[in-house]
Amino acid sequence: MRSFTFFDRVSRAFRDHGSNFKLVLLCTTVSGGGIVAYGEAVAASEAAAAATEKKKVVVLGTGWAGTSFLRNLDNPKYEVHVVSPRNYFAFTPLLPSVTCGTVEARSIVEPVRNIFRKKKMDMQFSEAECLKIDAAHRKVYCRSNISNNLNEKEEFVVDYDYLIIAVGANVNTFNTPGVMENCHFLKEVEDAQKIRRTVIDCFERASLPSVSEEEKKRILHFAIVGGGPTGVEFAASLHDYVTEDLVNIYPGIKDLVKITLLEAGDHILSMFDKRITAFAEEKFGRDGIDVKTGSMVVKVSEKEISTKEMKNGGAITTIPYGMAVWSTGIGTRPFIRDFMSQIGQTNRRAIATDEWLRVEATNNVYALGDCATINQRKVMEDIAAIFKKADKDNSGTLTVKEFQEVLDDICERYPQVASQQGTYLAKCFNRMEECEKNPEGPIRFRGEGRHRFKPFRYKHLGQFAPLGGEQTAAQLPGDWVSIGHSSQWLWYSVYASKQVSWRTRALVVSDWTRRFIFGRDSSQI
Repeated sequence: MRSFTFFDRVSRAFRDHGSNFKLVLLCTTVSGGGIVAYGEAVAASEAAAAATEKKKVVVLGTGWAGTSFLRNLDNPKYEVHVVSPRNYFAFTPLLPSVTCGTVEARSIVEPVRNIFRKKKMDMQFSEAECLKIDAAHRKVYCRSNISNNLNEKEEFVVDYDYLIIAVGANVNTFNTPGVMENCHFLKEVEDAQKIRRTVIDCFERASLPSVSEEEKKRILHFAIVGGGPTGVEFAASLHDYVTEDLVNIYPGIKDLVKITLLEAGDHILSMFDKRITAFAEEKFGRDGIDVKTGSMVVKVSEKEISTKEMKNGGAITTIPYGMAVWSTGIGTRPFIRDFMSQIGQTNRRAIATDEWLRVEATNNVYALGDCATINQRKVMEDIAAIFKKADKDNSGTLTVKEFQEVLDDICERYPQVASQQGTYLAKCFNRMEECEKNPEGPIRFRGEGRHRFKPFRYKHLGQFAPLGGEQTAAQLPGDWVSIGHSSQWLWYSVYASKQVSWRTRALVVSDWTRRFIFGRDSSQI
């Protein structure tokens, strides 16, 4: 009876407090007899507990910032869920090359899941677009890009502990009438492929015997709006494509082709050194590319572009065209505007973050890339807090030692450049626990202790502007400007090395080699 009561009590206690029992299976021999006790394997429960301890990181976007973050994140304590309308990373600097068949589209894209395969982490991807961010409840509302049998798109919700917003930006048309309906853009791989087909389509239509000479001139007039790096590179690529390849295929209409670059400012490539700007304008003049500066586009119809000539008293000029490419301005995505409204960042064009890329007014949301900007505080705005922190003995004055200590923190904190890098944030996440215990950042002026991490620092590594004819302008650190064929080979080497995989690196180099030997592809595929 006692035996029954004992096991009955053990059984009842096990049912009531099973999660607290950690029994070991014992097998002992006593005088030739065996005593066996019940045991419970706790591996499953411990694994479940470990899983719940993982912080869920949701990454929106697979562009430069998002992909850089994913490639450098290697802490297995995170559960990562990536949400993006495209399941690949695109090497966008080579998009102008795709428009003219110099490089194939497949050569500049890397599937996101290929990046996942190399990670020993819990990663998930959903091909969907973000509809809304609920910062108060840490939820992201999404809609799949893939339709079901009823031609409907599934909507779902993703919870997060940390949210990384890296969705880039929309095209900004500045509300110019007719732009969305009649212009091509150059932000995605699909845009480049569409431009490539349209260029060939213009040449084919102009070759029809029923088309008049005047109409052929209009069809073969390619207008590019925006004198920044993208617009300039596309104009140069198109010029090379026409003069090196298409003139041999369409000899009867080669003299009718015209390329016009429209820029509202006084110069193209205004963000570059003046030497590069001058060289680019002179070279385009020699090549026959018509550069119209001070020309602000005010309307785009199906066959004409209207511009306001700033240098001619604001006169309105109408230009007939066959294809127009809009490559100026970036805008805010609708769900980003809604999110900014939630957190009190209205009347802004981009999400404001602090020096650690964390969205202001939040604790667990970060923003990178074109959708965000670092809202750097000025030293004078913090002067009272700085003085209070430095004056440790509350004397009302600063000793040389106190002044030097706070000066070091000021120098570390304030000279920042508003540019984002996913690599920096990934390294912060990799060392989150370590830096919680041993902060390495500057003193918190409005709190106790130090910041966990050092602020983000932008390192300028230079920029390129391909100008056609195997000539590129390079502006590198140290005020070093290089223009010509040598810079073109530097551009080749840098862009090949920056590919995210050996596969795309080999494909891009192969495409360049093919173009040198066989020329560019002029099909409409």
